[in-house]
Amino acid sequence: MRWLFPKIFERYLARQIYLIFGFTLFALIALFVFFDFINEMGQIKGNYTTLIAFIHIFLKAPGRLVEIIPIAGLIGGIYVFALMASQSEFTILRMAGLDIPRGLKTLVKIGIPIVVVTLFLSEVAGPYCETLSEKVRSKAIGIELANSFKTGTWVKDKLIDPDGRGPLAGGIRYVNVSTLKNSEEILGIRMYEFDGKRNLLAIRVAESGSYDKLGFWDLRNVTETTFDETKSSNLLDNKFTAKTVQLPQVKLTSEVTPDILKVLMISPEKMSIVSLFRFITHLEENKQEGKNYKIALWKKIVYPFTILVMLTLALPFGYLNARSGGISLKIFGGIMLGMSFQLVNTLFSHIGLLGSWPAPMTAIIPPMTYFIMGLFGLYWVSRK
Repeated sequence: MRWLFPKIFERYLARQIYLIFGFTLFALIALFVFFDFINEMGQIKGNYTTLIAFIHIFLKAPGRLVEIIPIAGLIGGIYVFALMASQSEFTILRMAGLDIPRGLKTLVKIGIPIVVVTLFLSEVAGPYCETLSEKVRSKAIGIELANSFKTGTWVKDKLIDPDGRGPLAGGIRYVNVSTLKNSEEILGIRMYEFDGKRNLLAIRVAESGSYDKLGFWDLRNVTETTFDETKSSNLLDNKFTAKTVQLPQVKLTSEVTPDILKVLMISPEKMSIVSLFRFITHLEENKQEGKNYKIALWKKIVYPFTILVMLTLALPFGYLNARSGGISLKIFGGIMLGMSFQLVNTLFSHIGLLGSWPAPMTAIIPPMTYFIMGLFGLYWVSRK
């Protein structure tokens, strides 16, 4: 710890903030887990026992931690600085040379480990535990992972040709999947294939399908209807013929992988940066709009650094004298400030989506606004 905090006052501040931050984080996550578990009690029946329900909720805790880390940092920072101000410790540090620039630099050092932990929870532990949590619940209840839409999950795919072999310029395939059974198997598949002029070529309905390691979908129990158009000198008198065949198995190449299907069945906020980036690339290649996924991507990139914003907001409380309000009142103010940040952050996501704002601007404006508020608060208390 000495290499990051070489000075005594830096180690003292870091130790105090980490201690209160850890206690606050534990209290908040325990509260969230308790309320989530109470909410889940109504789903307990059959094989889905109380123990399995608790394991399901407990595995969601890493994702919850990511959400509450900034608030815990703000509350912990306010408590430490307010307590030091009430005991005149902060006044002594200021007289010893702890000015505002040095204080901000120290807070950045303190925030770096928390940023790293937040990134780990957001990108590794959170998505993994979220997937594991849903598997535990699905296995106990006896249902598979399905999309919330009544018609299943729809995804656009590049068409190679009607039977999946050889090039076809401009072809499009729309794929509908009702259920994702596991990481490599799907149930209830429908495919609508069009040529470059958007003429319907084939409709393919399969009972199930599995994805092999070579990048092919093996469809089973397939009903395939192909359409042919016979040209006529009269454009209004073209003849269309349809042919339906039953096939036990069909092998297709497709850009729609199990990873893409899993992405479509979870909310963008719960996805990792890597998964979001891959899916956005897929959407762009298929000329589809993915504004909400881009906003979620930039929020995931920016969000871990909001702990630095929260610590900046907490620092002015160290410059307030003890008679400007008790510690409990300041902590309450910190809680309200943290809740307001979460509300504004969520609100801007919807505003940016409706207003077609650039995704980076939508993600950066809320934390930047609160960072400026923190700097203004430092300027105001320093003048007093």
